[in-house]
Amino acid sequence: MSEWRSAAHDAIQHSPLRWVFFSRYTGLPYIVGMLFAALLAVGSGWVIARLGPLPILALLMGVAYLSITLRSLELAYWGVIGIVTLLPFASLPVRIGFTPTFLDLALLVLFGIWVLPLALGREQRFVVTPVGGPVLAFMLLAIGSFVFGLSHSALTSYLARHFAEVLLSIALFFLVVNTVRDDARLERLTRVLFLMASAAALLGIVLYVLPDELSIRLLSALGRVGYPTGAGVLRFIRDDPELMQRATSTSVDPNVLGSLLNVTAAFTVPQLFTARPFIKRWLLLPLLGVVGLCLGLTISRGSMFGFAIAVVALGVLRYRKLLPLLLLALLLVLVLPWTQGYVAHFIEGLQLRDLSTQMRMGEYTDALTLIARYPILGVGFAASPDIDTYIGVANLYLLIAQEMGLVGLTAFLVTMVVIFVRFWRRRARVVVDSRLEPLWYGLHVALLGGLAGGMLDHYFFSLDFHHSVTLFWLLVGLTTASTQLVDAMHTDSVEMLVT
Repeated sequence: MSEWRSAAHDAIQHSPLRWVFFSRYTGLPYIVGMLFAALLAVGSGWVIARLGPLPILALLMGVAYLSITLRSLELAYWGVIGIVTLLPFASLPVRIGFTPTFLDLALLVLFGIWVLPLALGREQRFVVTPVGGPVLAFMLLAIGSFVFGLSHSALTSYLARHFAEVLLSIALFFLVVNTVRDDARLERLTRVLFLMASAAALLGIVLYVLPDELSIRLLSALGRVGYPTGAGVLRFIRDDPELMQRATSTSVDPNVLGSLLNVTAAFTVPQLFTARPFIKRWLLLPLLGVVGLCLGLTISRGSMFGFAIAVVALGVLRYRKLLPLLLLALLLVLVLPWTQGYVAHFIEGLQLRDLSTQMRMGEYTDALTLIARYPILGVGFAASPDIDTYIGVANLYLLIAQEMGLVGLTAFLVTMVVIFVRFWRRRARVVVDSRLEPLWYGLHVALLGGLAGGMLDHYFFSLDFHHSVTLFWLLVGLTTASTQLVDAMHTDSVEMLVT
């Protein structure tokens, strides 16, 4: 905060209005302040008369948020996490050439708080990690594919804005590894992410059990901030109201909600086995149960598959007690009468008998056709140059290959490989820190679960789901930051032994 005060003082001293603030006439600042307040009142009245009270309310809320978050980088983090989990599609009720989303503004504030001390020279250290190079290469290749795609597609404001959002979300990786430098902040951020995801899960369960009419009315109230309205806010298997309903909370799409709950549940499971969990155990257990229940109600096969992979990996690598518990949970799901509908739905998917799975297989075939035609840089992010192919497939890796070619996919895979190679080499080091170890394992298996879920979903690299892309790169950043902390801990231990 002192850095901000000093920067503001310097800016005022060099401002053309410095005579107002440093005048020998002590009453002058008050007179100028009153004139400014009068102009603001007149301007506000004019805006309310022309546009209504909603833009003014949005502006006041934005000013309040800015004044709060400027006091702390961590509060700005919490704002981003809160929007990603609870209001991912919310946008301002005004247009400034485009409609800014809450997440756009929250990310800009977060980046501003980080960049300003760097620009003013008050922060000299920029953390460079072995993961940063592949991430930067991935960003540059994305820009190259985007520019290449404009050779056969027009640049629209929609495309430019959403691609810029994706780049901003990927750049979040660098912000995280440079600002999460101690295990206390890492623990606080993961705690906040879990608590807010738990709130989203609880809301999803409540909306699921409420009468349909009331749920539709409650969700439609979000239409004021850009959400869809009407009966379509409720989601069902294959969009058929005769089939099972799927939980959505405020995430609009059940698979999007599932991807959030997949990774947050995965990084929380190790907290069950530590003597000092990041949340009191009496609260941790029911909240994890709420997240798990809502994950099941989404009926998102990709997310549940990813979560299963994450937990199995955790049991094999570290917490062997998980394996019999997983086996027991699987047996209960198979034999309990009220889970038979879910079991049948999964079996139909495995047998490729249900319509959604058959459509997905068709998407895979079409995606491979497009990739075979444009294997190097893909076709960009706008549209396919061929009338018989299209961009879009329910698979993270095929989508990247469509848009960025095999070169872009390779850069992405190299990034992930570097992360997990570093994980494998540090397994023996982390066991000496009982506080950092569950966070470190949890974040890595959560990333593994997200990547496994990406075999059946595409949200972590979709232009239409900015918040999911943000969540993914936030997770990548936190995972890398946790490994940096393991290295720092090992270096400190070696120095102590030497001295």
